[in-house]
Amino acid sequence: MDPLGARSQFVEVQTLSTWERQPDPEGEETEKEYTDSLVSQEAFPSPFPYREDINRKIVLYNGDVALLNCTAIVNTSNETLTDKNPISESILLHAGPELRDELLKLNGCRTGEAKMTKGFNLAARFIIHTVGPKYKAKYRTAAESSLYSCYRNVMQLAKEQAMASVAFCVVSTTRRGYALEDATHIAFRTVRRFLENHGKSIEMVVFAVTDMEEPTYRKLLPLYYPRSEEEERASLPLIPADIGNSEGEPVVPERQIRIAEKPGSLEDDCEEETLDSDLGQVGNHAFARMEGDVDKQRKLILQGQLSDATIHKQHQRNYNRWLCRARAEDLSDIAALKALYQTGVDMCGRTVMVLVGRNIPVTLIDMEKALLYFIHVMDHITVKEYAMVYFHTLTGEHNHLDPEFLKKLYEIVDAKFKKNLRAFYFVHPSFRSKVSTWFFTRFSVSGMKEKVHHVETLQQLFTCILPEQIDIPPFVLEYDARGNGSEYLPNALYILTLYQILSAALVCYDLKWNLSSSDYFCQVENTQLSAKRNSKLFCKYF
Repeated sequence: MDPLGARSQFVEVQTLSTWERQPDPEGEETEKEYTDSLVSQEAFPSPFPYREDINRKIVLYNGDVALLNCTAIVNTSNETLTDKNPISESILLHAGPELRDELLKLNGCRTGEAKMTKGFNLAARFIIHTVGPKYKAKYRTAAESSLYSCYRNVMQLAKEQAMASVAFCVVSTTRRGYALEDATHIAFRTVRRFLENHGKSIEMVVFAVTDMEEPTYRKLLPLYYPRSEEEERASLPLIPADIGNSEGEPVVPERQIRIAEKPGSLEDDCEEETLDSDLGQVGNHAFARMEGDVDKQRKLILQGQLSDATIHKQHQRNYNRWLCRARAEDLSDIAALKALYQTGVDMCGRTVMVLVGRNIPVTLIDMEKALLYFIHVMDHITVKEYAMVYFHTLTGEHNHLDPEFLKKLYEIVDAKFKKNLRAFYFVHPSFRSKVSTWFFTRFSVSGMKEKVHHVETLQQLFTCILPEQIDIPPFVLEYDARGNGSEYLPNALYILTLYQILSAALVCYDLKWNLSSSDYFCQVENTQLSAKRNSKLFCKYF
């Protein structure tokens, strides 16, 4: 108990400013002007419309969740409820030793479950304990479902116990590998759907965050809790394509069980009725939103009835959503890796983009942000023909991109990415990478096999792209010089000698004006340039 006259360390949630009272961030008008033009092209209503009554219940609080005076606070822990993360340790410290004894009686908590204890010495009456999932890209769907269950079960428990207020910490800790932004999307949409469908008795939901987490929460809150109709329209293009079902639960359309409304009736007889009922349900379930009925589309595709224009329009709409996100997202951390950059042009005058595999720490970065950065950088490059150079040099297991990620990227990008890519140079490939590339281009993507060229040495690459037209990382040059030194020495000496002979001939006999073939003259000039470049390489490494 606090000494008489001392100020309490606990915070009354009623004194906190609700989300609707917080002003729009500065600079939002610029984003609105940009997105309004795109929104006007799409006549789709927002799946998360402006609701003043819901916004009054939402609070974003920067501080320790253990200090909030509300009906219940949320503790994120592990399966044995003994996790030593900052949130759990603060709750245990303020609640007192009785809480530790109580946790032993719970016999643990499974991932996605929620269990309740008393608050003991806390200002909150109850503590709801939950266990977030460990994230692995291979089991992304399972992780999303488990995280949804965490938030859903907490809200359900709050409703069953007639709680007036509940305060969430960030359930998905970084130690468990879940990207903060992805987890926040699930948290916001789950709470939003619960408040819409079952939340009449709940008066307040607090999201307690740290300084590191607050920017992400502030950026995504307008998507799910717009504070005005203008903010609703501005946020629409930024909402992810996958928003789950009517409860916010992640849904895989291919796994949905679809049952005909009247199995015994003929399709023609009930076509009008089905059409009316379908139109009335648009947007009410995950696999109908923005895409129509999956089975009908597949049937039309198999029958060849779905036009190429319709398919292209659907794909273009999806790509535009990703592009809007890429332009609105802060991708400075991905740009700092210097894994993707524009350099000069190839022999045919096409723009060359460089991808450095060693600079991509796949296990340490948010790969969805990497995808967004790729789209952001490449969108204006791919309007005309281009070539890509990928340096596989000195990459490790932590640098290798997952085939599923590559397939997703290939399916998302606009048609111009594929059409205008003229060549993909795979430099310093290993045997394993050659096999993986063959399988990927053979079975996963179409039209790429003929464009991929494996390049063993930089000498081979220079026959397609002049050395002064490409910025090569120093470690790649050193690796190539060490690995192919026996080839560099005779070639450099030979070309250097040839350059000297040709230069002398041009100076003394003025052959430049006497050559009968202009093509031969171009070849001589190219040989001169190659001699200069290779002489520099020779001097640098030998």
